Amino acid sequence: MFKKIILFTNLLFLPLPIFNQYIYDDIKADYLNSNIIEFKLNRVYEDYHKPEESSQVYNLPWRNDEDFLKAKEKYKTPILMAGFCAVLKDPLPGEEYNVKLAAQNIKGIVIKPGEVFSQNKAIGPYNEKNGYKEGATYVGGKIVMDTGGGVCKIATTLYNLAVLSNLEIVERYNHSMPVNYVPYGQDATVAYGIKDFKFKNTTDGNILIWSQLIGNRLYMAFYGTQHSPEVTWNHEITDLVEPSVKYVKNDSLEKGQMKTLIKGMKGATVKSQLIIKYKDGTTEIRNMGISKYSPLPELIEIN
Repeated sequence: MFKKIILFTNLLFLPLPIFNQYIYDDIKADYLNSNIIEFKLNRVYEDYHKPEESSQVYNLPWRNDEDFLKAKEKYKTPILMAGFCAVLKDPLPGEEYNVKLAAQNIKGIVIKPGEVFSQNKAIGPYNEKNGYKEGATYVGGKIVMDTGGGVCKIATTLYNLAVLSNLEIVERYNHSMPVNYVPYGQDATVAYGIKDFKFKNTTDGNILIWSQLIGNRLYMAFYGTQHSPEVTWNHEITDLVEPSVKYVKNDSLEKGQMKTLIKGMKGATVKSQLIIKYKDGTTEIRNMGISKYSPLPELIEIN
């Protein structure tokens, strides 16, 4: 169960052309020089109601799948340690494809006792040779298209599962800007050869990973030999920074009409802790470090 600290804003990853001549004259010059998005518009987006949030889950879609049942028996992993569903906000085709491919590749991986799992080693490199396509990703404070874009959603889901399963986090990096599918402080990013997500199997038995992307929902779970304690996140959020606003000229809109394409998200410094309640009645407070995020600029079309 997660303690809700932040109310999410909806963020739609959009490919949009932004040029300085499209910025209105009354917008401050510093808006022209930061976090410019660098790809072309090819999809139309409408306003969405607030979607269902990502969360811990217990009923998984593969519970009666024959391959899953055979793997559970073969590797002696009868107990659901933790399950998680990451709700992805209308991913782009390449991004959706990459998440689906990565989820398929990670399904069935077994981590032995004492072994350290590395996402990059398990399903990387994220290149065309391994079947990955271009997808949206954060690079240097910008949203750009890059081969393998979207695999950070796998890392984020693995991070939440490892935490819920009370496993040791060996390596984890937060995104440079906030993401809209988990709370601040609960994300993880990867970049092959630079940043990885790793955790250690600190249990006495195997851990089996199973995953599946269904629509815009990424389901993933760990199975092992022991039940997990009750884990609750606690986030202390400071140093909030309001996002800048960028305006793009769109002659297809009616005169005077404005349309928000990307909802900005505040920059923040987040100190995270876990409250872990064990079955013997004891409680542990575990520090999970500090995550720092630059604000995600808001993007508005105007005519």
